[in-house]
Amino acid sequence: MRRWFLAMLLSALALFAWAPLWMLLSGSLMGAEEVAGNLGPVLGDTEGSAVWPLLPLYPTLRPYVELLLDSPEFFTMFWNSCRQVAPVVAGQVLIGAPAAWAFAQLRFRGKKALFSLYIVLMLMPFQVTMVSSYLVLDGLGLLDTVWAVILPGAVSTFPVFLMVRFFAAIPSALTEAAALDGAGPLRTFLHVGLPLGAPGLLSAVVLGFLEYWNALEQPLTFLKDKTLWPLSLYLPTVTADNAGVSLAASVVMLLPALLIFLFGQKYLEQGIAAAGLKD
Repeated sequence: MRRWFLAMLLSALALFAWAPLWMLLSGSLMGAEEVAGNLGPVLGDTEGSAVWPLLPLYPTLRPYVELLLDSPEFFTMFWNSCRQVAPVVAGQVLIGAPAAWAFAQLRFRGKKALFSLYIVLMLMPFQVTMVSSYLVLDGLGLLDTVWAVILPGAVSTFPVFLMVRFFAAIPSALTEAAALDGAGPLRTFLHVGLPLGAPGLLSAVVLGFLEYWNALEQPLTFLKDKTLWPLSLYLPTVTADNAGVSLAASVVMLLPALLIFLFGQKYLEQGIAAAGLKD
């Protein structure tokens, strides 16, 4: 009885968690009139309470057709998201991996103090560093350019903290054997650290992609030119007239993040477990 009760409880929680996704998918298959009738009290001027049926009364693909064929601004923002997120993730790997290897395997003066500073910066939310970041980017003349989003994201401290856990778990016997064979620090990092720390790299890639694919505050603060806005800023402009198209856009935007998450789920779980371990 205890197992049945636990299974039923977990199933109810799973259904509760999946309810927003089901509403999103079913809403993207509704016609404009049906969506307006269901969400009119929320998005429009009609009175009453919003309702949401389990299944669309008249399923249609018209929202997707209108989004993919009649909304050129959607593709512009989709491309903006791609050209902003890809360099951020690449920068986090190219900059964060060597830094994490140095913290995990090398000995140098001030390492603990510098790593503590990394942790402090990681704990600061964007709202705390927003003004200073804005002033620095303004001084460099990077505001209203894609680099205003790319550069702060590429030097993020959390990927370094995450990858340090994986590099620190590499047995010292392997690095010592590589040194005895004549490998220097760079060669040891490339041929020993990167292959054995691949799960940490992939988990950082997954988390970085999910964070900046759905970023709102950074592009909204640093990009005043709307032609540079990413796809995440296309979705908040929901009204009663375009609610169906916005729901379809949400589904399309969710697909890349879902595929990345499914691909790196195993590595993401390892990264979360490693981040929770104490030295």
